[in-house]
Amino acid sequence: MVCAFKGWNDAADAASSALECVGRALGARRFATIDPEEFYDFQSARPRIRMLAGLEREIVWPEVEIYEARVPRAPRDLVLLAGVEPAYRWRTFTRVITELAEALGVQLMVTLGALLADVPHSRPVSITGLASDPALVARLNLSQSRYEGPTGIVGVLHDACQESGLPSASLWAAVPHYVAATPNPKAALALVRRLEGLVGVAVDASKLESDALNYERQVNLAVQSDPEVQAFVERLEQAAGEEQLEDAGPLPSGEAIARELQRFLRQRGGDGDVAGGGGR
Repeated sequence: MVCAFKGWNDAADAASSALECVGRALGARRFATIDPEEFYDFQSARPRIRMLAGLEREIVWPEVEIYEARVPRAPRDLVLLAGVEPAYRWRTFTRVITELAEALGVQLMVTLGALLADVPHSRPVSITGLASDPALVARLNLSQSRYEGPTGIVGVLHDACQESGLPSASLWAAVPHYVAATPNPKAALALVRRLEGLVGVAVDASKLESDALNYERQVNLAVQSDPEVQAFVERLEQAAGEEQLEDAGPLPSGEAIARELQRFLRQRGGDGDVAGGGGR
């Protein structure tokens, strides 16, 4: 089972876009949803109105969707779970997921996530693979998590997996914090490629590849348009191969950089979407 949740765990839509790419490439079919009534704050995750034939209208509620994805020549198929991070009753919510996984005979739970980091957009995306079970860490060549601090639904789901005896792993992409408001198909693509090796599937990600090239080209133009922004990114590039940032003099804050980049990208592409949606 592969899960991705929009929200706190999904910087620049990278995790949800990666899962969407996998589902689209494998022709995934929805077979279940989780009723949102107990778990969502509808003032934050509002339902939408959709027009049907004629004058009829339909309310579309936020929900967690569950798909089956048949994988040719693979030893096992995939179950994909996608939705917005819930607002309430996380322990009950994750218990619903682990009980479903047990009923379906799931052998491994994998979550996708993305976090903001001091990384340059021009370098390969850093993917961190974590697992709490030492045997799984060794078998899949992952790291054992030692993180302490606030967590989201992904962390709670892994705790529920551990309690139920279901092996679990987590893949995290590092997203440049100065361009976080724009969907990042480059990070999504990196998650897809790491997931392929983890679960033994091959995915056609040609659209994501094209979007990633366009994303990097547009952000490069934005960076080159402002000397201060360019100096900031060059400093990050230098730090990418070093243990620490050396003092290179005063530079604008990450927040200021982000505001300037978003303004530039909106002027070029509309609403800051530089990748034609980026699988959003």
